[in-house]
Amino acid sequence: MKTTLDEIQAFLAVIDSTTISAAAEQLGQTPSGVSRALGRLETKLGTTLLSRTTRRLHLTAEGEAFLRHARAIVEAVESAEEQMAQRRERPSGRLRVDAAMPFVLHVIAPLVERYRACYPDVTLQLISSERYIDLLERRTDVAIRIGPLADSTLHARRLGRSRLQLVASPAYLARHGEPASVAALGRHTLLGFTEPERLNRWPVPGDSDGQLQVQPDIAVSSGETLRALAVQGAGICCLADFVTTADRHSGALVPVLTAQTLPEHQLIHAVYYRNTALSARISSFLDHLADAMSAWSD
Repeated sequence: MKTTLDEIQAFLAVIDSTTISAAAEQLGQTPSGVSRALGRLETKLGTTLLSRTTRRLHLTAEGEAFLRHARAIVEAVESAEEQMAQRRERPSGRLRVDAAMPFVLHVIAPLVERYRACYPDVTLQLISSERYIDLLERRTDVAIRIGPLADSTLHARRLGRSRLQLVASPAYLARHGEPASVAALGRHTLLGFTEPERLNRWPVPGDSDGQLQVQPDIAVSSGETLRALAVQGAGICCLADFVTTADRHSGALVPVLTAQTLPEHQLIHAVYYRNTALSARISSFLDHLADAMSAWSD
């Protein structure tokens, strides 16, 4: 015969409350009922879990070993019940999301109206920052991070990825000519980032690492500023496709050196501090975002 959850819960209640009578009160049962559940459990396991005296109960060595497994079993069941309950709940409450400005403008903002139509009880707060933040300190529920993840204390969900490519405005190329090779980039105005340095590695053949490390003629701290400079004809830059999709469709920006461009992508993750199941409002937002991104994430 297999043990039941009720028998395991009776065992834990006795351990936590130290007496059978207290455990019975906690479980809403009679002391004799709890005692019988313990007896059945020991019979099924073929061992003595508790040594009983007239005054106290003591865990045996076998009881101590079983206790660890019992707690894990009950915690797993409670976690599963919580997840199912959350699936039934209507997402509501404040949802604070942090992301870099380009991602907010070009990915999240176009989805807000549709998300709010589905989940009107969620109060959405969008926070833009170019640096990684402490989610707990900023009271942030979830952050969108682009590129490699470094913080192992965070739980992460991959949402998609976006290709990197070089772009420039037609007006800039008309004035300066389109580069025919990677070497020709040295004769052009290159737009890049002040930091981190890895963002100035472009997906075209370069040094021993296989990509080109550039020294920008104009460096900025924001991807949205970089996009604006490129649209205005200030030079050539390298950006993720999600930032330039509308500009490329309208012709405001055009790809450069497409034949030499390597298949390089930036991974996009949602990160959060949580050891248990996500709240309904967080999971609903991430599902909505991941579904929308699947249309363009290659």
